[in-house]
Amino acid sequence: MAQEILRAFKFTLDPTAAQEEALSRHAGAARWAFNHALGMKVAAHQQWRRQVQELVDQGVAEAEARKQVKVPVPTKPVIYKHLNRIKGACLPEGVEGPQRPCPWAEEVNAHALQSAFIDADRAWTNWLASLHGARAGRRVGYPKFKKKGRVRDAFRLHHAVKSPTIRLESYRRLRLPNIGVVRLHDSAKRLGRLTARGEAVVQSVTVSRAGNRWYASVLCKVTTRLPEQPTRRQRERGRVGIDLGVKHLAALSQPLTPGEPGTAFIANPRHIRKAQHRLTKAQQALARTQKGSGRREKARRRVARLHHEVAVRRSTVLHAVTKQLATRFAEVAVEDLNVAGMTSSARGTLTKPGRRVKQKAGLNRAILDTAPGELRRQLTYKTSWYGSTLAVVHRVYPSSQICSACGWRDSSLTLADRTFHCVKCTLTIDRDLNASYNIEAHAVPVGHLVASGKRETQNARGARVRPPGPRAERHHAMKREDTTPPSAVPPQRSDPLASPNPRHEQAKLF
Repeated sequence: MAQEILRAFKFTLDPTAAQEEALSRHAGAARWAFNHALGMKVAAHQQWRRQVQELVDQGVAEAEARKQVKVPVPTKPVIYKHLNRIKGACLPEGVEGPQRPCPWAEEVNAHALQSAFIDADRAWTNWLASLHGARAGRRVGYPKFKKKGRVRDAFRLHHAVKSPTIRLESYRRLRLPNIGVVRLHDSAKRLGRLTARGEAVVQSVTVSRAGNRWYASVLCKVTTRLPEQPTRRQRERGRVGIDLGVKHLAALSQPLTPGEPGTAFIANPRHIRKAQHRLTKAQQALARTQKGSGRREKARRRVARLHHEVAVRRSTVLHAVTKQLATRFAEVAVEDLNVAGMTSSARGTLTKPGRRVKQKAGLNRAILDTAPGELRRQLTYKTSWYGSTLAVVHRVYPSSQICSACGWRDSSLTLADRTFHCVKCTLTIDRDLNASYNIEAHAVPVGHLVASGKRETQNARGARVRPPGPRAERHHAMKREDTTPPSAVPPQRSDPLASPNPRHEQAKLF
């Protein structure tokens, strides 16, 4: 049955010098609008706090004072009306009096300002929801103002249904309101054919700058027929377990290509290591420049361009791998990794300084270069696109320490041990391959986790992800393989050699 889903089509823009200036003007206007809206919200919050403090000073209990004081926080409609009122109240040019607060407002599209007001409302709502414990995930801090040069230049324009302003002029031309027809580096043939058949309706476009490139992400409501079940080829392959790591980007419980055992390991491209020399030279050149100079701006752009190239290469590899996994297997099993805890610093505290801090920093850099969280995020939505299912194993399950053949556990296994030796059934196998077998055998479909009320632990087990100070006393939330609950450990077989894993015969033995 056909259904409507939201899907984004991202294109690289090739604007002219005048169009690039217009894009920068819109991004600056959106940043100003966000700060303007956030300033009004912060002012209302500070007024509420002052009134509460006044009641507390008069002897009223703080809990009761918080209930009595009611100061409405302005939202997007109120803020937009206020902006129009202060613009209309200003005197024309040449007349003495208050100057216009934003003289550039007539040059930018109104949707850029309105979408920034919406973003400010969402930031404020997310902070309140996280403060009251109604939001899952890591804790959201107090909304911050956007500073030029410190945030990504971006703005969003909404599509008018009655008079379409965002449309494709051709497969290589995109029309944006107040900016004009912008040339595309990529071909928009797929989006053009969908819109021509009436299967895609443009909702909005988000224009952003990364490195030295401008990008346009066109959000569309697409009418499509998602597969309700896996294909025959996917059912033949069945489930695959994936162990993410640093030595290999991923170790699979069965080869990616049938009949080719070498494809059971997906090589780690190590993008940061390949670009490290150029990055070091560019950062050293940036450090030697004088602040505020033209050469410093040129050096800064070069560093940003190199980082953007690394990000693009990483994204390309992850998209290729996740699509192959989602289209070739009926079920994809992964670990619920606590990336924030795995990549926490080892420097310790002032009273208990850490050890081997430099080595741990290098490991953290290597883990983040593989982007395990992004790979998991892409698998989440791509499995629903291609008829497969995502399964997850609990993050405290010690997949690397348990023998996939008999269930014996080696608690002394460290990161330096790359081969798993089972004392009970004498199995000798690659550590990552053994972990992938365990993940395949014990992962639970995501839908079953939600239905049973046991949601995934994506909030670092309640630990503070953003500490109050650089060397504050704190405990890090790590993936601990020595505190596994009994329910997470598979039962050991009475006869370890009676029913061995058939894939062990094809595994790489040492």
